[in-house]
Amino acid sequence: MNEAVKTLDGWFSLHDFRTIDWPALREVSPIDRDAMLNELQNFLGDMEITKKMGEGEHIVYSIIGQKADLLFFTLRPTLEGLNEVENQLNKLRIADYLLPAYSYVSVVELSNYLANHLAKDGNPYENKHVRERLYPELPARKHICFYPMTKKRSLTDNWYMLPMEERQTMIRDHGAIGRTYAGKIKQIIGGSIGLDDFEWGVTLFADDALDFKRIVTEMRFDESSARFAEFGSFLIGNYITADALPNLFRM
Repeated sequence: MNEAVKTLDGWFSLHDFRTIDWPALREVSPIDRDAMLNELQNFLGDMEITKKMGEGEHIVYSIIGQKADLLFFTLRPTLEGLNEVENQLNKLRIADYLLPAYSYVSVVELSNYLANHLAKDGNPYENKHVRERLYPELPARKHICFYPMTKKRSLTDNWYMLPMEERQTMIRDHGAIGRTYAGKIKQIIGGSIGLDDFEWGVTLFADDALDFKRIVTEMRFDESSARFAEFGSFLIGNYITADALPNLFRM
């Protein structure tokens, strides 16, 4: 049997995409709509308290295009914590007008093929740089890009039949491209084998949306992507603060 990859796992991750039911929301009186938005802001305020306590992270983005209108991106130490946040959101009155569009469950993952190197210096979970990767602070960058991906398992190109050394080399070359965008793009990799339909969920944050196009284009010419990567849908959004969120719903 081929050698399986070792991973370090951090916070669990939920990408909760919603579509706003504009026709139904238009029928709501301004007073009731304001009351619902106040309730939503209180919910986000409670989330902010959790963040300050170091027990999770969250961020909201307005999604462009017809795949969704909003993304509630949440990180929590446990799946139960993610489920609790999801249920709290669904119990809000405004949730009647936030229709589920798409969701993705994963766990923030490091390293694919770096775990052995990180383990050389004792417990990697006590390493400051490792902890920053596994329990990340979500940056309030102007734009977000999310997409799921899987490695091919075809008869001609099966990633999981390659020797460990060959996979390590390709991942190292793949990562070298990403490092050229350091400071421009923050990347969070969510491992989702056994948790969702694809094998990874990739989240990119940037202030220049064209950097998404640039990095994905470059990486598709890398062998690990050109031969083995299969992608799901890409969802792009703009950062929106809790204070600005009510303006999105005003008619």
